[in-house]
Amino acid sequence: PQGIGSPSVYHAVIVIFLEFFAWGLLTAPTLVVLHETFPKHTFLMNGLIQGVKGLLSFLSAPLIGALSDVWGRKSFLLLTVFFTCAPIPLMKISPWWYFAVISVSGVFAVTFSVVFAYVADITQEHERSMAYGLVSATFAASLVTSPAIGAYLGRAYGDSLVVVLATAIALLDICFILVAVPESLPEKMRPASWGAPISWEQADPFASLKKVGQDSIVLLICITVFLSYLPEAGQYSSFFLYLRQIMGFSSESVAAFIAVLGILSIIAQTVVLSLLMRSIGNKNTILLGLGFQILQLAWYGFGSEPWMMWAAGAVAAMSSITFPAVSALVSRTADADQQGVVQGMITGIRGLCNGLGPALYGFIFYIFHVELNELPMPESSSGGSVVAQYHLQQNSIIPGPPFLFGACSVLLALLVALFIPEHTNLNVRSSNWKKHCGSHGHPHSPQAPGEAKEPLLQDTNV
Repeated sequence: PQGIGSPSVYHAVIVIFLEFFAWGLLTAPTLVVLHETFPKHTFLMNGLIQGVKGLLSFLSAPLIGALSDVWGRKSFLLLTVFFTCAPIPLMKISPWWYFAVISVSGVFAVTFSVVFAYVADITQEHERSMAYGLVSATFAASLVTSPAIGAYLGRAYGDSLVVVLATAIALLDICFILVAVPESLPEKMRPASWGAPISWEQADPFASLKKVGQDSIVLLICITVFLSYLPEAGQYSSFFLYLRQIMGFSSESVAAFIAVLGILSIIAQTVVLSLLMRSIGNKNTILLGLGFQILQLAWYGFGSEPWMMWAAGAVAAMSSITFPAVSALVSRTADADQQGVVQGMITGIRGLCNGLGPALYGFIFYIFHVELNELPMPESSSGGSVVAQYHLQQNSIIPGPPFLFGACSVLLALLVALFIPEHTNLNVRSSNWKKHCGSHGHPHSPQAPGEAKEPLLQDTNV
């Protein structure tokens, strides 16, 4: 078989690290190009670009997953990495084409989905969660280091060098997949020809969402996830631009903010999360995480000084425990043959939020006239006070309206989560679930009759 050695988690880890390291280098240059290209409605256009990309990813991810079940993982790893990184060299060639290709690249921006499927092929069920955790930690580690490196190189040698370096790393990732990554899907599980049938129900992006209302407990969990992740997705798409344009952070300050937040989040999701789960229980951990998220968003919304952003960022790291705790709750309350279906609902809702959240945040910034129609601020770390004062003259009460909207949304999520029972047994509904997950079986899977195969994108507890 093509590749170096047998398939392993480390192959997947290197693919993820190189891709997101390349994009992390472009954090500071992207914010500058975004403001220069759309000086009038920066936040609105940013929200639309990220929103289109997120919605396209939501619609295409299950189809790409189903196709990779038939044709193998390696070819789709190559396809997703190539198209996800294709916009990088366009940043200096044509900014308009750069943002246009970013939007369209959402169709293939599902590397995580294929990587998780790759990992699922080569790991046993009991070690899968740890392997997924390693992949997610690698993603976080790449973003801890790369924005700071990109900001330093951009300051010292110019943004053109940063774009060239990011392009080179993306090409290295593509070459690594071509040369070193072996196929993980066994030949016997793949059809002999490319005309084999595809599980189209599995490829339906709305299939998992249609089952949400069929169990009251799962409905409560899914509503909680939607109301809490919608503002998180919007915040992720626009917050660093907000720091740069409104709060007056320099490129180095934004990179340092990302690094500190990433390190604190890794600690929160490993050490703190395990301590809380053992001491106060699963449900209370979710409620605590939602409480931290409300505090963080309210602080971002009313904060008018850089130190407030740093303090709220520390709270944001603690709020990152919510989703792992929700996944753990679902994992503990559902039977083994129900895990894929229930986790898939949560994955589908998060994918939908990745499209709706950025567009919603961009629209709220737009209707509240939170824009900066002047030249970008000085690069000195102390130059931000001028920009902050300029903005506060426009809107002295609420600097960040979308963050307050997000706080209200998470407050509703907290109220819904109060009704989720701590200990639930879904065995009484297992026959109901089997009816719905039985159709997800793959025609080439060596499985016992009646045993449902977990759908590709619904296989993770991360």
